Amino acid sequence: MNVAFLLIVLASVVFAAITGTADAVGMAALGGAKAAVELVLSLAGSITFFLGLTAIVEEAGGLKLMAKVIRPVMRRLFPEIPADHPAMGAMVMNLAANALGLGNAATPFGLKAMKELAKIAPRKGEASDAMCLFLAINTSGLAILPTGIIALRAGLGSTDPAAILPSTLLATGASTCVGVTAALLLRRLPLFAASPADPDATHAAHAAVAWPEPADAGDGAPEPPADSWWPLIGVLATLGGLVAAVHVWGSAASAWILPALIAGMVGFGAVRGVKVYEAFLVGAKEGFQLALGIIPYLVAVLAVVSMLRASGGIDALVGGVGGVFAAIGFPAEVLPLALLRPLTGSGAFAITADLAKTHGVDSAIGLIATTMNGSTETTFYVLAVYFGSVGVTRARYAVAAGLAADIAGAAVVSVIAVNWLLL
Repeated sequence: MNVAFLLIVLASVVFAAITGTADAVGMAALGGAKAAVELVLSLAGSITFFLGLTAIVEEAGGLKLMAKVIRPVMRRLFPEIPADHPAMGAMVMNLAANALGLGNAATPFGLKAMKELAKIAPRKGEASDAMCLFLAINTSGLAILPTGIIALRAGLGSTDPAAILPSTLLATGASTCVGVTAALLLRRLPLFAASPADPDATHAAHAAVAWPEPADAGDGAPEPPADSWWPLIGVLATLGGLVAAVHVWGSAASAWILPALIAGMVGFGAVRGVKVYEAFLVGAKEGFQLALGIIPYLVAVLAVVSMLRASGGIDALVGGVGGVFAAIGFPAEVLPLALLRPLTGSGAFAITADLAKTHGVDSAIGLIATTMNGSTETTFYVLAVYFGSVGVTRARYAVAAGLAADIAGAAVVSVIAVNWLLL
């Protein structure tokens, strides 16, 4: 992000010199900073409300239920990890938290998973196949409830804040499928081949796993219960029905998504015996602090983006590549977001908010931008934090798999899904 920030400022100055807009560029920086603070204040209520709702779901055990749903898939994606190993449990909980939009809960589980995977990795300092695949899924941003983006749309005055839920489901699902497929294929290429195993690390890995001895035939030991696929099938069928309903009935169906989502989250907590009001207040307080915490990031990004726009730099970028991207149905105005999304979550959020506010939150550009932001993750940030936490310096194919997921979710399926479902 340091490089991106510097390049945008330098580009703004260069274009200002070319176009003679130095005064406008200087004022735009101050105007962008002011607009960032005003934007956060307008979003604070929505962010606070939705984090209050997610706190109810978390308190009601929604995280554990989602973990049970995805566990059968995880056991088949990671056959080398024993089902009862701490790494498997942490990975399942991390992905379940991400799916429910509980980012604050997902990160600790993700760091725990990387720590446990590092213990059984065959090579110190090098990403194992399990690590790369786990991060490919993580950076693909699989999310069933993109509450943060729904809150953004509500704060910007959308007439149907949850309209992007079906398009986001399609984009994030495609992104995850591409990320997983890329990881499974790239591991076979000589370029990303693993180094020779470290005997000490291998010995430590086997000791950490504590592989159970096979039971003798006929010893009467009970078999562990098999994971059921029915909950996952039910979830997928429900999501498929939601997408189909929006495609067939349009806004008449999407208008009910938000009321049903709110009622469902509160009702789930009530059925599970949660004191929903008290749980809501706990999450809402966290949400308000989060809203205030993003002010510096939004000020930094919106100020320099406003400089670039006032200098004519964005118009030049759009004019230069607009024809090429328009030919494939991709609005050139959204290109800066597609480039920034893998680098910084806060910066991408700021660009998304700026695009939605400038072009209209319910316009084609606003819908594509918010879908794009809600369907992928900050690839380089996630890789840096997770690998850095366990001292991994050779990422192998993790970056390539993550970027493949970004391209699929952000640059391709987001546009297709919005045009198919919402326009």
